[in-house]
Order: sequence, then structure tokens, then C-alpha cells
Amino acid sequence: MSPWNTTVSEFVLSSLSSDPSLQLPVFLLCLLVYLVTLLGNFLMILLILVTPGLQLPMYIFLMNLSLIDILYSSAITPNAMIIMFSVRKTISIIGCATQMFLFIDGASSEAMLLAVMAYDRYVAICKPLYYGRLINKVSCFQFIFSVHTIGFINSLIHTCCAFTLPFCKSNKVNHFFCDWNPILKLSCKDIFLNQVLAYVVAGSIEVGSFICIMISYFCILRAVSRISSKSRSKFLSTCASHFTCVAVFYCPVFFMYLIPVSEHSGDQDWVDSVFYTIIIPMLNPIIYSLRNQDVKQALNKWISTNILLSSNLHSRHKCAPRSV
Repeated sequence: MSPWNTTVSEFVLSSLSSDPSLQLPVFLLCLLVYLVTLLGNFLMILLILVTPGLQLPMYIFLMNLSLIDILYSSAITPNAMIIMFSVRKTISIIGCATQMFLFIDGASSEAMLLAVMAYDRYVAICKPLYYGRLINKVSCFQFIFSVHTIGFINSLIHTCCAFTLPFCKSNKVNHFFCDWNPILKLSCKDIFLNQVLAYVVAGSIEVGSFICIMISYFCILRAVSRISSKSRSKFLSTCASHFTCVAVFYCPVFFMYLIPVSEHSGDQDWVDSVFYTIIIPMLNPIIYSLRNQDVKQALNKWISTNILLSSNLHSRHKCAPRSV
């Protein structure tokens, strides 16, 4: 018997590729992307921790962004790769609920964290004299705590409401992971209240965060338009990487969660989900490492220091007298 309000004890997931000839290439591609995701995000975290110049609120927020990307990428990608070569392709209802919870938690937390990072840039550029008062260690901790708490509550509400529905149509999920929309489609009960809840709660978080970001950037653009072109390019360069991450993040979000379940096509859900769950966590550290000058300088210094250290250790080993 299942502990949930349903006759289903497990779900059957779809594979990322149903063509046997494509399964190995798709698996290897996913493995490569996942390894790059882990390497890039862990490297970003390590770089911020060991570089004194990067231990600022802006980069502490970025470190948390990397942690979130690792979290919800790891909740989905490894299982999707395993499913491709599994015979039964099943996931327990507890495992499915856990996967949905971690994904919604990571996605909503990332949306709010991007808004906090936009506010940080707004204060730094538009209110520089008040930056130390508004953005400090205490407020930084409060922002991060609030982001994760709201993300946790939002995810808990949606997961509990989804898995208290009776699933009597089928246990075959037309998706490669336990996403909210495909799971609701399996319910034999009216899901109108769940949809309303999604619009009110999740929609408020996603749209509210996006509005905060747009207001912050409107104020930033208005402030930098009044200064010289040389200073203007310097200020805008500090926002370029963040704005790129915002654009990449919100494009699939609006298609996935702000369109009613009945209007979603399977192919559209799949494309959006692959981009959102597998590609975006890999892109964020790459965008920041390529577009942010402070990160690039810290990365180059860290690499050159380690190369020099390795070279010195190798030289000492060669010059050391050998015992007879």
C-alpha cells in the first residue's frame, strides 16, 4: 500500500531517447554536460572561497547560485541517464515526490536569488553610499535564508498537493523526470485547484522575481545614462553576466509554468525541460567565468599559481639527491 492518496506505488518514466541507436550518444552527451556542470559550479564555489577579493556579497550570492544548480541538476540528470538503459524505467512514488520537490525548490530559489543579485547591483550602482548599510554580512545571510525558506515552502506545497491526488489513469509519465505538469495529467481528479495554486504561489514567485529584476535594471540604466560613456561601460559590464543568466533562465520558465497544463504539448515540455534542467546549470558558471572580469582574473591567477606550484614541486623532485 502506498502512503499517498493514490493506487499507484511507482511511476514509469520515459527515456530521453527511445531510439536504441541514439541512446549511447545521448547518454554520453548528458554525462559530458553533467560533468561540466559539476566541475564548473564546484570550481566557482572553490574560487570564491579561496579568493579574498571575491568574498563579497555579490559573489556569495553567486556561490549560492552554483549550489542550487548542483542541487537540482543532480536530482534529475543522473536518474535520467540511468533510466535510458533500465529495463523497467520505474521510480518509486517517494523517489518521484523527492525529485519533484528538489526540482521545484531549486527552480524557485534560483528565480528569487537572481532577483536578490539584481537588487545588489542596483544598490551598488544607484545607491553606492548606502551599499555597506543595505548589503552587508547580516543582510546577505537574511537574503539567502529567505530565498531558501520560501523555495522550500513553495516546493513543499506543490509536491504535497500533487501527490495527494488519486492517480488512476495510468502510471506512465510522458516525461524523463517527475515534473509537475506531467504528473498532474495522470490524475483522475479535477486539477483546477492545483492550477490555481500554481498561478498564485509559483506564479507570484517567478513573476514577482522577474518584475524586481526588471525594476532594478530600469533604475540602473536610468542612473548610468547620466554618467560618462567610459564609466557607463564599466558599470554595465558588472551587470552583463547576471543579465545574461536572467535571460537564459526566464525564457523556458514562462513557457513551462505560466501556460495552463491543458495547453502544453509533450514536445514543447521536453525541449524546455532539457534546456532548463540540464543545460542552464552548466551555462551559469560558464557565463560568469567568461563575462565577469573579477572572476576571470581570479581564475587566471588561481590557474597560474597552481601551475607555478606544480612546476616548482617537480623541479625540486628532480634536483633532490637520490639515496644510494
